[in-house]
Amino acid sequence: MQAALTPSPDAVPPVETSAEAVAGHPPIDASPLPEVADASSSVNNGMDGYLRLQRRMLLSTVCATALAVPITALWFDLPTAFSLLVGALAGLLYLRLLARSVTRFGVETKGVGKAQLLVPVVLVLAAARLPVLEILPAVLGFLLYKPALIVQAVLDT
Repeated sequence: MQAALTPSPDAVPPVETSAEAVAGHPPIDASPLPEVADASSSVNNGMDGYLRLQRRMLLSTVCATALAVPITALWFDLPTAFSLLVGALAGLLYLRLLARSVTRFGVETKGVGKAQLLVPVVLVLAAARLPVLEILPAVLGFLLYKPALIVQAVLDT
């Protein structure tokens, strides 16, 4: 094993070049090709735009929830407001899972995932089983992401 690691006597040592030796040659431009740089920047801008839209949708959903829950607590009662809050949190989870699935679409998978479809099913089952949750406010809370989505669509036009 030791003999295999020792250099042979006819091995040529590496040639060292100095700055003066290469001064006669023109410098090599290592900048990327313009078409490649433009294509990757447009892809990044598209993904950046999508991520900004995703954040705005989540933020507007949180704002709609922060507005709807106290109004529900004042107009109705606390259990109804709690059910609305649980539904709104389920809606945020649904929206986040859907956004993550769409982000992976085309890169890792050929279809949108189905995991987010379990969120409303689990919400309705939990509201039916738990006496603390009411079904109608929980479902309406889940649907709070829809007005936020409509507001974002109106603001983007």
